[in-house]
Amino acid sequence: MQTEGRASLNDADTADRRLRRRQLGLFAAVALVVLAVDVVTKIIIMSQLADREPIRLAGGLLTLVLVRNSGAAFGLAEGYTIILSLVALAVVVVVLRLSRTLRSTPWAIALGLLLGGAFGNLTDRIFREPGFLRGHVVDFLALPHWPVFNVADASICAAAALIIVLAMRGRRWDGTIEESGSRRAESEKPDGSARQAHEPPGSPGVAADQPALRKAE
Repeated sequence: MQTEGRASLNDADTADRRLRRRQLGLFAAVALVVLAVDVVTKIIIMSQLADREPIRLAGGLLTLVLVRNSGAAFGLAEGYTIILSLVALAVVVVVLRLSRTLRSTPWAIALGLLLGGAFGNLTDRIFREPGFLRGHVVDFLALPHWPVFNVADASICAAAALIIVLAMRGRRWDGTIEESGSRRAESEKPDGSARQAHEPPGSPGVAADQPALRKAE
């Protein structure tokens, strides 16, 4: 019995490590794609629109116009460039720490979008004029009655919306779901069935009156 129990735990641990690797890979892929698209589009816009009039597309629904933004997304908080740069650095650090415990596909996508967007604008803050952590972000996408933005801004907003939805549904980045009642945590076996978490009920740090957690589908 003990041998079978140890084998079962080993199988569960192996499956858990594979799950974390998959989610970490998805997270990294999303972040890299967002960063690459953001950097490439800014380079193209800087080379093509520096001395040109705005380009109207789709009957004026979308306009390409070069704007240098010293503030946050959509031109907010202008004049606080260094503070915004430090906030972006803090966001990057927090996201990277959370990524170490990722077991949720939606959260991997959301955090990847957030990291890619934060890195995209932070790159401008670091390398563009007028100087380190004071660089102006390149914005170029304009919609009617909407501030000019870029790919990184859109990615950050998409991440925020997805994170809000996940939080409202009680989904956590570690693959669990909060429910009212007692606390319970499960993770998947290789065959798809559920097992209890390594931490036994009643152990320190797991209070009986805390929200229940179950494995996200």
